Amino acid sequence: MSLPIKQQPNWPDPVRVARVRQELATQPPLVFAGEVDQLRERLAAAAAGKAFVLQGGDCAETFEGATADNIRNRVKTILQMAVILTYGASTPVVKMGRMAGQFAKPRSSDSETRDGVTLPAYRGDIVNGYDFTEQSRTPDPQRILDGYHMASSTLNLVRAFTQGGFADLREVHSWNSGFAATPANQRYERVAKEIDRAIKFMEAAGADFDALKRVEFYTGHEALLMDYERPMTRVDSRTHQPYNTSSHFLWIGERTRDLDGAHVDFLSRVRNPIGVKLGPSTTPDTMRELVERLDPHREPGRLTFITRMGAGKIRDALPPLLEAAAGLESTPLWVTDPMHGNGITTPSGYKTRRFDDVVDEVTGFFESHRAAGTHPGGIHVELTGDDVTECLGGSEHIDEETLSTRYESLCDPRLNHKQSLELAFLVAEQLSA
Repeated sequence: MSLPIKQQPNWPDPVRVARVRQELATQPPLVFAGEVDQLRERLAAAAAGKAFVLQGGDCAETFEGATADNIRNRVKTILQMAVILTYGASTPVVKMGRMAGQFAKPRSSDSETRDGVTLPAYRGDIVNGYDFTEQSRTPDPQRILDGYHMASSTLNLVRAFTQGGFADLREVHSWNSGFAATPANQRYERVAKEIDRAIKFMEAAGADFDALKRVEFYTGHEALLMDYERPMTRVDSRTHQPYNTSSHFLWIGERTRDLDGAHVDFLSRVRNPIGVKLGPSTTPDTMRELVERLDPHREPGRLTFITRMGAGKIRDALPPLLEAAAGLESTPLWVTDPMHGNGITTPSGYKTRRFDDVVDEVTGFFESHRAAGTHPGGIHVELTGDDVTECLGGSEHIDEETLSTRYESLCDPRLNHKQSLELAFLVAEQLSA
């Protein structure tokens, strides 16, 4: 039986797509089942209030943007945010990149019209190109293989950075190099100096710091394009269970979480920890049904609810879900996505978000959990390590005129490096409270 499947491209040549799927199914896995199992344990700890999840990265990765410098700066920013959270709140942080696979994007329409010309909508670099020409916008299945190889090279670099000494906690100062001097960076430097002092004291006391040389770093992306996700699903030789080897963590978006849809059915069958985006219209009944479909065995670390309510709605929309979840015998991890519910468009046509709205949604998330006696388990943000000008506000006071200075995202606006650090300090204060 074929299930309804949303947000898929209209491939012009089904035979070519079938050949690509066959070839992709023979490629090596990008992640390994043992890593996936380890992440599930880490997420279970976060759901129990013993850790906090930080996931960040691009709205939509581009092939052109997958350079060593961009990847390094993104990893550096996540490491810096994790240090701020760990030190400021005395909490272990599970680090996860929204990268090495975030190439596909859902769209509100299958087509786009400009000056009387209608072409297919841009669905991410793994499907078609952003340039508004017929050749660029025609879905090309070769891009699926290109996406696989781009994800592979990104993962190789991420593993080198996080396992090869770059992420050593004794390098906290070097992570700031290359970034402009700002109040957020100066505040980070003060934290780095305190960490330095603590490490030197412990070394003098004879502590062994081999564990500081490397960090666990996981990847996640939205499981959207089925012609990529299905061929990347393999049966593990140890457990004889199916794992999606395109990423450690996968989530279902608001537009594709239909209970009778192909995306929910597919992710119900793989062993990866999975997330589901919940918007402000989510009812307790829908949430219960998602738990039944995706976490029938009530396995800690299996299911993450990523709430994206909007700053003005979270304090009303989240508490009923937290209350209903208490009776489900499930232990979902609750993560806030303060980005996607706060989008606005300026009069000049730029899609943007106000930093104050992002902060307010995070605050509402923590307030709701404190009132319910539940654990605020993590934060999921669109960010870049670069000094872009895509979100309004922050200590730089980016205004509508400044947006055009360096607006680079092809889809949604991202927090820049400084705004990301500012947010980390604010989250650390909420956690320590």
